[in-house]
Amino acid sequence: MLAIGLMSGTSLDGIDAALVRITPSGASYALELLNFATLPFDDELDTLLRAALPPHAPGPSAVAHLHHRLGSAFARAARMVAGALRVDYVASHGQTIYHDGPRHFSVQIGDPFVIRETLNATVIYDFRSGDCAAGGHGAPLVPYVDGLLLASPSEDRVALNVGGIANVTSLPAGCDPYDVMAFDCGPGVMLLDAFVQTRSEGELTMDVDGAFAAAGMHDGNLLRAMLGDDYFAQPPPKSTGRERFGATFLAHHAATLGGLSLEDGCATLVEVTATAIAAAIVDLRMAHARVLVSGGGARNLALLDRLRAMLPDAALEPTDAYGLPVDAKEAMAFAVLGYETLRERAANVPRVTGASRAVPLGAIAPSDLRGLLAEVERECR
Repeated sequence: MLAIGLMSGTSLDGIDAALVRITPSGASYALELLNFATLPFDDELDTLLRAALPPHAPGPSAVAHLHHRLGSAFARAARMVAGALRVDYVASHGQTIYHDGPRHFSVQIGDPFVIRETLNATVIYDFRSGDCAAGGHGAPLVPYVDGLLLASPSEDRVALNVGGIANVTSLPAGCDPYDVMAFDCGPGVMLLDAFVQTRSEGELTMDVDGAFAAAGMHDGNLLRAMLGDDYFAQPPPKSTGRERFGATFLAHHAATLGGLSLEDGCATLVEVTATAIAAAIVDLRMAHARVLVSGGGARNLALLDRLRAMLPDAALEPTDAYGLPVDAKEAMAFAVLGYETLRERAANVPRVTGASRAVPLGAIAPSDLRGLLAEVERECR
């Protein structure tokens, strides 16, 4: 059937929309990416969104307004990739505006009913609450899909996603999706993007290809101070977000960071990300594995160079060769999670999220749900 996966992450660079043909194949799925696009937030929506994120504390009226505005933006992104095609369902992650894994709550907004009315299709949404209710962090959730789609019967692999936050999934040869180990290792490109935006007074939004970082030298004292954050020493299960590695984190180190050049600041922040990732992979005893990289950070050549230097026995390559283009992978993963919701199959991994048990995820905004479920049953025979 045809499905759309929608994802907007902590990097705040817009909404990723992936139109996929998804077909059950044994315990897994065959995926064909038919169309993909990223819809940037317009200036007004970007301003409203950033004003709603920590350390800000928006009131209920502001959150309700943003919930509706984001729903319309998600609907436009879905319509963009669907074109004239009728899709069977949409799986929308929404936009996280607050996440506190240890206290078992995570809030995503982006009205799914606006998406339903625009596409005339069932929308699966709110993927994290089910895991939180079972005592989990509600994140990360994509490792289950990594286990379905990227594990090898004969080769040890690691799925590395570097978005605003970086996370790793250990995929030992022959593993089952419920056997994977994964966690957020720390900041991905969130700090780097914010630093570039601030230093350029908004003229730049990112260090394109890691060019600034490649031209700089990291500051050892600042690197040690940043890596001294106690999150890095916490054992999994653990998850994090903008609440910890956002504006407050940068402000804490502003005095030292402000004394560095743009290039040296970028090099230092890349070193923080690379060091945390490499340490996580070593701790997972996967330093010899094939590392499959996705997310915006997969295009940061300076970051990839540092990872290769820190993990000399690993083979790094993008997920593109495995049918999951680096920019589209997360959105495609939520299309899979949406199908799992329709099958009522558990799609969290308790040893990853800390939940007491494996549970089905997602809520449903129905549109001809009976017909959709009948098609799912037919495909899964």
